[in-house]
Amino acid sequence: MPKWPDLSLWADGIKQGDRAYLGRAISLIESSLPKDQEIAELLFEKLGQVKKPSFRIGITGVPGAGKSSFIEQMGLFITQNLQQKIAVLAIDPSSPISGGSILGDKTRMNDLARDPLAFIRPSPSRGSLGGVAQRTTETIRLCELAGYDYIFIETVGIGQSEAVVKKLSDLLILLLITGAGDQLQGIKRGIMELADLILINKADGENLLAAKRAVSETAQAVRLLSESESGWNCKVTHCSSMNPRDMERVWMMIKDYFQFILSDGWLQKNRIHQSHYWLHTHLEERLKKDLVGWLKTKTNVNAFIDTESEILEPFVLSRKLYNEYKKDSSE
Repeated sequence: MPKWPDLSLWADGIKQGDRAYLGRAISLIESSLPKDQEIAELLFEKLGQVKKPSFRIGITGVPGAGKSSFIEQMGLFITQNLQQKIAVLAIDPSSPISGGSILGDKTRMNDLARDPLAFIRPSPSRGSLGGVAQRTTETIRLCELAGYDYIFIETVGIGQSEAVVKKLSDLLILLLITGAGDQLQGIKRGIMELADLILINKADGENLLAAKRAVSETAQAVRLLSESESGWNCKVTHCSSMNPRDMERVWMMIKDYFQFILSDGWLQKNRIHQSHYWLHTHLEERLKKDLVGWLKTKTNVNAFIDTESEILEPFVLSRKLYNEYKKDSSE
């Protein structure tokens, strides 16, 4: 029988900012094995409450917008100029066939990965919708317990379905590029109305003039969208991740945003709303696992599906099966 880890030792290591213990803990919560899930719950009990919450920044955008490059340069600005710790949670899409992921974000942030004040963790999406991984909420909490001041959540970059990252972050940054055309139209009513800051990235060289035009067009589109719940008016600007002055200018906009939501109490209010959302999400996940497990063990149900599925609509069939599940659960 495998030996359980010393959870007190793990908890102390995480609280002291030990990246090895933090990495092991994240691997534990990402595991789908029932025993690992049980150990993870006990570990969270050992860890207790977060004493110093981090600022959570979601980064999303169209494919090729330069999300990884932007995060690396902004991360280096924070660690080198502000001497504060940054964690990067990079979500990679999983293959629908093999279930595997490349997890290459860490290799695209070589300089930041070597910074002792930074922690980069790629995670597979494993079919989870919304551009984030299934255990991102728990990973954020572990990073907060480890003392990271800023946590960047980089989504897989798939457009409108990225809205779930808003439920994880305090600030949502949308990266766009010039020439996106139909891509911009496709996400306008989706992620754009949730963004707090929109950056037209790769604004350098011959592309600078086009980027400035894109800022003007995007700003006009943003004005037609409904106001955010926090009362903050979404800001639009251009930048180049390779320009240190641009990184400093964008940082000042980020700083202004956090001062705004701290001054009127929106940060805490939003965190409460997010906690309620994820509580319901996790409950639904547990109920779904129970139902799927029940289906696998009921041979008579499988026979029922084989005989009835050709003549019943999926909606009707699912209702019949659910009623059967409730009947078994109550006995």
